[in-house]
Amino acid sequence: MSTIKCRAGRGRGGEGGGEGGGIGKLRLHMVTWNVATAEPPGDVTSLLQLDAQPATDLYVIGLQEVNAAPLRFLSDLLVEDSWSHLLMNTLASRGYIKGNKGGVSVRFSLYGHMICFVNCHLTAHMGYALQRVDEFEYILETQDFDLDNTPTVRDTSQVVFWFGDLNFRISDHGMHFLRSSINSGRFNLLWERDQLLTMKKKEPFLQEFEEGPLKFKPTYKFNRNSDTYDTSGKKRKPAWTDRILWRIKPKSPPPEDDEAERASTSTQHSDDGQEEYPIKVLQDTYTCDPSYGVSDHKPVIGIFNLEMRKRCDSALVSVCPEGQWSADQDAVLSYTILEDFMSSTWDWVGLYKVGFKTASDYATFVWVKGELAEVNEVMQVCVNKDDVPLVAGEYVLGYYSYNMQSIVGFSHNFQIVESKRAVMEGMVPQDVNGLNK
Repeated sequence: MSTIKCRAGRGRGGEGGGEGGGIGKLRLHMVTWNVATAEPPGDVTSLLQLDAQPATDLYVIGLQEVNAAPLRFLSDLLVEDSWSHLLMNTLASRGYIKGNKGGVSVRFSLYGHMICFVNCHLTAHMGYALQRVDEFEYILETQDFDLDNTPTVRDTSQVVFWFGDLNFRISDHGMHFLRSSINSGRFNLLWERDQLLTMKKKEPFLQEFEEGPLKFKPTYKFNRNSDTYDTSGKKRKPAWTDRILWRIKPKSPPPEDDEAERASTSTQHSDDGQEEYPIKVLQDTYTCDPSYGVSDHKPVIGIFNLEMRKRCDSALVSVCPEGQWSADQDAVLSYTILEDFMSSTWDWVGLYKVGFKTASDYATFVWVKGELAEVNEVMQVCVNKDDVPLVAGEYVLGYYSYNMQSIVGFSHNFQIVESKRAVMEGMVPQDVNGLNK
């Protein structure tokens, strides 16, 4: 499972208009954790580092072995699983909203750059290192995001993050040497026998992926609710099974002379030879959090600073409430398509209470007009008064794209006024001579 959560209305960076050109900066907090079918802990503040500065713009959380028994799966169709519930509630209170969720990978556009996250749980056991490499290569080559004729992840994504329980082990070393090196903090003595690092030397496509140094204890296998490595009869050797890597798409090779005209339309360089849309991925933290013991794995955390030149930095759609809103009268909203995108008559505008968690948390929604709007054409839609909340509160409008399966434009926060119906029906206290009764 992969969960994407971002803070609504956040964004840091330099100047730049709708055409792009400024520098966009984003702080990314990633977690991978094989939870071994356990129920979540009571608190995940440490895991998410919620009070850290600078604040996080985007959380990407990959879990493996979430309880998926048939009965549990059916119940999850009706309500979210306990892990998603805990994570979303924790982050929603800080102004984050849930984005896409996928079994293997998630891809989205950020300032016009395609970013992809691939969450894997690869084959276990010491002797299957080559099979794990083959599995990952197969995932990269076959992932199509449910679109026809979609090129591979490597071809279309400027940045790919590969993370999860990759299950690579530390080969050859005996248990005594492993534990001695770990207890003394001499992790570098184990790097040479780490299967993933070894495979990177042999496999060209793996050499395109970067990873921070393994300067934390191997995250598998622990006795549950303990900092002690496996003492069961199997006595599994400790290993860095849980990893976070990333790949920046290599620069296009210089065109051949006879292909110069064709290549000029897709060059990545400007006239002065500089990269037109460079991307930087800087890893700030790569560690594990040993304080969590519900699983036989410890969660791994990677914190990144992303910098990229903006290809675009304006919303696709502008949404705005018109006039005062209350349940005493029909309400009006307007929307304007700002950039040409795959809009649809199946798009809709949702009314959300500030602090909502997902796109489906709307208080009500209305379909867009029956005809597609032109760029910069202002469209108005009415909301029936019976669908407007009776009680006052702070709300925001969000334009949901059917084709993009996400909210692509927000209004400013606005206040819905207390309705007369709410007072008459006793839903709010009456104010008599300055006193609530």
